[in-house]
Amino acid sequence: MSLTENAIAPSIAKRFARIAGTGSHLPPRRLSNAELAAQLAERGVETSDEWIVERTGIRARHFADEHTTASDLGTIAARHALEAAGCSAADIDLIIVATSTPDMVFPSTACLVQRKLGVHGCAAFDLQAVCSGFVYALSVADSMIRAGTARRALVIGAEVFSRILDFDDRGTCVLFGDGAGAVVLEASDTPGIVACEMHADGRHVDILCVPGTVAGGKVLGDPFLKMDGQAVFKLAVGVLENVAQSVLAKAGRQCSDIDWLIPHQANIRIMQSTARKLKLAADRLVVTVDEHGNTSAASIPLALDQAVRDGRIRRGDCVMLEGVGGGFTWGAILLDY
Repeated sequence: MSLTENAIAPSIAKRFARIAGTGSHLPPRRLSNAELAAQLAERGVETSDEWIVERTGIRARHFADEHTTASDLGTIAARHALEAAGCSAADIDLIIVATSTPDMVFPSTACLVQRKLGVHGCAAFDLQAVCSGFVYALSVADSMIRAGTARRALVIGAEVFSRILDFDDRGTCVLFGDGAGAVVLEASDTPGIVACEMHADGRHVDILCVPGTVAGGKVLGDPFLKMDGQAVFKLAVGVLENVAQSVLAKAGRQCSDIDWLIPHQANIRIMQSTARKLKLAADRLVVTVDEHGNTSAASIPLALDQAVRDGRIRRGDCVMLEGVGGGFTWGAILLDY
């Protein structure tokens, strides 16, 4: 069914969106800090498990093999989410993929996922907001469902960041990993997504970027990730607290109403600082950065799916999602799961 055909499908009462199912997928190859340090030592780059854990909280990450793409990871995560939601790919009328590591310049990774799921006709597009991508994508899907232009959406975060890492730069190459997470978001009579916000400040484009492009059959500029870690940390801590408080105010709720906080999994210090500022106990913070590293747009849906499947997050729980990333972008979503 096409997006246009669905425009009249939802009843006027169904102007909310709820998460019906979650899914995720990690590449099989797990690389511990010790293993990564040994590989880097062969390049003359010095680091250690202790150094990485102390500064980031990361102990391991997963890397895709050379033949695996973001659409491959995203498709598997999507299938798990569809199974959890009790629906099929044919029931989906919108696919949004948040990614900064697409399979190709075009078509979109979302269209490639659509093909791999064996469906056609529904709207499919990519959204690029780096590590805030999933929050942005979920907000867009929520708006489209509320507007009545979609009934059931697949929202996916999928990344193969290992492809854009400079393994001579220990300040960045130890931070990132590959993976994908997905949710099925569907129309509902009652709110699931309660409130959301998205922000950006282009004045800070240089502190986290990949300043290269493709032109004339070759790469122009630098194709590797560049980051000013201190600048990112300083901005992230401030904007995450502010956007969380703003979203709570929109929803008419308090910090004490939050059952679970799922921030972008970039750095344990940033995550713990945000939880403290929101006066949340440490055990209310969902942490996967230790085993996943920073998977950019995939980090929040990966963490969400893990917490749902291990039984921590249950129906009716109030969950805060927060993302911050290159652009400089940030945003938050408050939802009743």
